[in-house]
Amino acid sequence: PSRAAIITGMYPTSIGAHHMRTSHTSADAPTLPTPYDCCPPPHVKCFTEYLRAAGYYCTNNVKTDYQFAPPRTAWDELSTTGHWRHRAPGQPFFAVFNPTVTHESGMWPEKRNGSLRTDPDRVELPPYLPDTPAGRQALAQHYDNLETADARVGELLDQLDADGLADNTIVFLWSDHGEGLPRGKRWPYDAGIRIPLIVRWPGTLSGGISNQRLVSLIDLAPTMLSLAGAVRPTHLQGRPFLGEESKPRDYVFASRDRHDEAYDRVRAVRDRRYKLIRHYEPQRPYLPWIPYRNKHPVMQELWRRYAAVTLEGAENLL
Repeated sequence: PSRAAIITGMYPTSIGAHHMRTSHTSADAPTLPTPYDCCPPPHVKCFTEYLRAAGYYCTNNVKTDYQFAPPRTAWDELSTTGHWRHRAPGQPFFAVFNPTVTHESGMWPEKRNGSLRTDPDRVELPPYLPDTPAGRQALAQHYDNLETADARVGELLDQLDADGLADNTIVFLWSDHGEGLPRGKRWPYDAGIRIPLIVRWPGTLSGGISNQRLVSLIDLAPTMLSLAGAVRPTHLQGRPFLGEESKPRDYVFASRDRHDEAYDRVRAVRDRRYKLIRHYEPQRPYLPWIPYRNKHPVMQELWRRYAAVTLEGAENLL
């Protein structure tokens, strides 16, 4: 759902993309409901289509996962080799790179590549996660994966510099949802929706500054279109957060619906001080049975401690 919001600039609940994994089938989730592609209204497009119409060369390397198959008009290049270097000389570009190493599955023990670089004894777990060796090893593995992703970002910045593009290219670094840990991904708590967003804009934004304004993922599309001088359709539900057309927002909204086999319906709204979460299905267990998520070692620790009646303190909140 969050990736549908990013690519369309629309709330998933408004375009039928609110159930996670509508079109997904795999051995990991054999009991999913009947797969289907969400069908956005005909006026809803991938925002890269407007960039391409404005003359931009658009590439994606390589993940989409929008709840619908990307139209052929969305990208000039959609492949593991997609790169701005394939554009015509002097052509403006919009290039997306997805270092998926930080996906939640990257914390599974079987995904570990050699010994951990991060010392599990030195990591600090949130109070709602079990402080056990398995939990510490999973979080240490996540820190290792973050380091790998950061190195990939560094490689791309070096390529921009080598191409003489570093000073006139705006770079955005974001995550499409919270970490793949309990209370993070799939939850509308802040751990699930307060995500990294880093922007480098040479000559306009000074480095090392943190801004506490509220930004939503649906703001990415209108921001890109505004900065590129492309058409920004009025039906977009986000708003630019940078540039001359930027407009601060008072609230951000979040939602949670079906995740794989488990149905739920939760809505959330927050301003800078308060947050309201409304549960429309309070009769359902708040920790539903999701086989794919249960592969995570921290989830297995939570279920083990729940069965043994040894959950402590904030762990019981899940």
